[in-house]
Amino acid sequence: MEHNKRKAALMLVLVLTICALLQSTALAAALRVGSRGEEVKQLQTKLKRWGYYTGAVDGIFGSGTKKAVEHFQRKNGLTVDGIVGSATAKALGLTLSGSSSSGSSGGSSSSSNSGNLYLLARLVYGEARGEPYKGQVAVAAVVLNRMKSSKFPNSMSGVIYQSGAFSVVSDGQINLSPDETAIKAARDAMNGWDPTNGCLYYYNPAKTTNQWMLSKPVLLRIGNHSFFRG
Repeated sequence: MEHNKRKAALMLVLVLTICALLQSTALAAALRVGSRGEEVKQLQTKLKRWGYYTGAVDGIFGSGTKKAVEHFQRKNGLTVDGIVGSATAKALGLTLSGSSSSGSSGGSSSSSNSGNLYLLARLVYGEARGEPYKGQVAVAAVVLNRMKSSKFPNSMSGVIYQSGAFSVVSDGQINLSPDETAIKAARDAMNGWDPTNGCLYYYNPAKTTNQWMLSKPVLLRIGNHSFFRG
């Protein structure tokens, strides 16, 4: 009887130890208030570049960083908990230490968001491959700005496939497979980076003959493209 009790006690200790180790691993794989280090700096840098974060890039996960993460999660359809777990890290394009063992924090992206990302990346690749990276993000941002405007359809596919909107649709380049740069540019735009500050149009002055476009005030030029609001 005593032998069985000791055996049961040892088994209980073993189970509790394993649970503690698993919990510790999960905590290490997420960034949250109190986290510090290079991964927090990377997080803050991305959030600041996309306009979610205005504080110092100091590698300290405080209340300001948490609010920025919550804002990002809210905009991207993730669970709003202020914790950067595997799903939120993936949406941010971050790789966390041991993130493969943590899957509960940060919600999950919808399949429609994944489909939209790939469609937008195809548009970017067709329209702007070879352009500076900022210019590729800008092209993606124009699509997203159109989705918000009452002048255009309110869906990704509606904007991209609108008749006469993009030459790559008519010439078939929209069907090319995007490279990693185009995918990253599309993701950055979807996460809030808009180098155009709200522009709805762009064109290549060396290629367009559209007098309406050529007559509009240009707000900025990135690479070979000129951007304007319309």
